[in-house]
Amino acid sequence: MKPGAQTSVAGPTNDVDQRTLVLTRTLKAPRELVFEAWTHPKHLVKWWGPTDFTLPHCEQDFRMGGQYRFCMRAPDGSDHWVRGEYTYIDPPSRLVFTWLREDAEGDIWCDTVVSITLEERKDGTLLTLEQTTFATVAHCEEHAFGWNQCLDRLVDLVVRHTQLP
Repeated sequence: MKPGAQTSVAGPTNDVDQRTLVLTRTLKAPRELVFEAWTHPKHLVKWWGPTDFTLPHCEQDFRMGGQYRFCMRAPDGSDHWVRGEYTYIDPPSRLVFTWLREDAEGDIWCDTVVSITLEERKDGTLLTLEQTTFATVAHCEEHAFGWNQCLDRLVDLVVRHTQLP
């Protein structure tokens, strides 16, 4: 785990819980800065995706009802596409968007909703990421692995900057 962050994963209590991902981090940064990191491609390309992935394609219309489409490129050159719609935006505290993962043919294999909640704390910002409801536990576990690395990259970015470039 990166300096300046704490993380936890909620334990499942039933089948739906096993297919729901909840991650939390405490970032030593103001929530306005953390929120801003989600709002523009120039920020997203610096942290979105697992470790060593790049974001060569980043379209984003950051408004309620706006669409996004990202391509995460793995170190082996494989592309991983995701798209969705922003369904709720309440700066700087909450962001909700649909999450549609595409296979190589453009077919959807994962259809979930991601909620980001940012709470001011004495020691920084508590970030809670909740993603519901995966079709399988394996999909949930795969996304937990990716989101944890992604959030590590976000921590690196916001902890190093008092303002985003």
